[in-house]
Amino acid sequence: MRQLLVEAFQGRARSCSSIGWVRLVLRLGLACSCLPSLSRGAEDGAQVVILYNSAIAESRAVALHYAQRRGVPEKQVLGLKLSTTPEMSRAEYRDLLLQPLLRMLTNSGLMIVQTGPAVGTDAGGRSRPQVVQSSIRYLVVCYGVPWRIKPDAGLYEPETDSLRPELRRNEAALDSELACLPLALRGYPLVGPFVNPHYGCTNAAQLHPTNGLLLVSRLDGPTPEIARALVDKAIEAERDGLWGRAYFDCRGSVEPGLQPGEEMFRNAAEMSRLLGLPTVLDTNESVFPVSYPLSQVGFYAGWYAENITGALARPTVEFMPGAFAYHLHSFAAADLRSTNRHWVGPLLHRGATVTLGPVYEPYLGGTPDLTLFISRFVLQGFSFGEAAWASQPALSWQITVVGDPLYRPFGRPPSALHADLESRQSALVAWSHLRLVNLNLARGTPLAEMVTYLEQCPVTRHSAVLTEKLGDLYDQLGKPHSAALMWQRALALDPSPQQRLRLLLAVAERFESLQQWSEAYEARRSLLRDYGDQLDRAELSRSLAALAARLGKSEEARQYQQELESVRQSATNSASTRSP
Repeated sequence: MRQLLVEAFQGRARSCSSIGWVRLVLRLGLACSCLPSLSRGAEDGAQVVILYNSAIAESRAVALHYAQRRGVPEKQVLGLKLSTTPEMSRAEYRDLLLQPLLRMLTNSGLMIVQTGPAVGTDAGGRSRPQVVQSSIRYLVVCYGVPWRIKPDAGLYEPETDSLRPELRRNEAALDSELACLPLALRGYPLVGPFVNPHYGCTNAAQLHPTNGLLLVSRLDGPTPEIARALVDKAIEAERDGLWGRAYFDCRGSVEPGLQPGEEMFRNAAEMSRLLGLPTVLDTNESVFPVSYPLSQVGFYAGWYAENITGALARPTVEFMPGAFAYHLHSFAAADLRSTNRHWVGPLLHRGATVTLGPVYEPYLGGTPDLTLFISRFVLQGFSFGEAAWASQPALSWQITVVGDPLYRPFGRPPSALHADLESRQSALVAWSHLRLVNLNLARGTPLAEMVTYLEQCPVTRHSAVLTEKLGDLYDQLGKPHSAALMWQRALALDPSPQQRLRLLLAVAERFESLQQWSEAYEARRSLLRDYGDQLDRAELSRSLAALAARLGKSEEARQYQQELESVRQSATNSASTRSP
């Protein structure tokens, strides 16, 4: 029977229960110990089946690479001759993929199916087959396998009439349909979204074929090289940790029907902050602009632009190994091969390791709950596949999941990872210290205590990440001179290019407010020299002309004034060229 909470697809409020639980843990003073107690160990490739398109050589190559990296048994690497286009018809999906795959899984004993009264009957008293045992939980779909199932105008089901008109559709993400593979033996409605009974699941072991769910994710992207690299980056992040900054791009004021989406992003940002991730929440209507210093990205989530744009559209983005990136748009995953249209393909092209998105219109209520995803992935140590499907309210619908489903960067206790990084003298240990500081701040530890911690931490002296944080804390304590000096010191500690941009902007602004004109001038000169193509060149030239004049550097002031006039003239000429 079709289960459909109508309000879920009209735009519903997202659950905040996970945030409340984390707040309780923090109030109890367990910020540094709560995470290890919930961590879970890694799984091996024995629980994985790999599916590739035997009509495409690159598809098999991706499959073999994944099997080698994850230790998937040879008998569990399966090839089927499928369409070489992005789409399959319902008939092709059933005859060329679903039924052959089911036979392979059952004939090999990977799934054991029983029929009889013991496993249930339908309304007419007929026995219904059910998966009663399965040695696999995950299905990895490889580059070359279609990702969309086309609508079938001839498909009619009695349940259709009870659905809202906009949900009377049967097109779907192929991955979302495959996730229902254990249910296909018994049959389930194909029209509209099928409510995920495991939505919000807190026990990962329940996400299993014997409970009707196969954890499906694909290794895909614009090129087979990108697809292969997804498992390599996942394994690197499992070894070294998933670090970096978390960016959440909200829209600010939205119409009432979209308010649940805005609340979800804000709740997800708050969850991220409470879990110790250095978190940036933007509430401007537009996306992060090209000029924004988007640095060391570990997590990104935003909405609602049709195509990749702004800071994320730059040729290179500072994604950390293992980074999660998600942009909510109705067709974010419509074209996995593109590097500049929609979002999933372009994000993978720029270095994201895991992502997800709809291939057709899902409506807001049919999209993943980011707060749940972060809670399960980071706090509870779920694998990417587990977290992705536990956070989805609908199956047999529109979401495709891209990345290694076994990827579990938070599976180890933080203390064990920290000790490992220290033993290897890895520079990434600075991020572990940063998370410890953030967790303590989230639980209400006084700023001054965390300043003392960073001042006495030997890693701070060599880390741009920790030195910048120390400057931020000085700033919050009302010590602008100390803050500016720390940011200036961080510039000499090999920051990433976009971190350096952020530091230079902070240094220039703070020294100007302190009327330390010479330091501000040098910072602005560095900005123009190294980031003039990313920032507002006219504004930089104007500021430099004013600072040079204030410092008595008349010749340099004249040169920057000429630069300003040249930039303005170029803009005028460009606008004239575009005019009809």
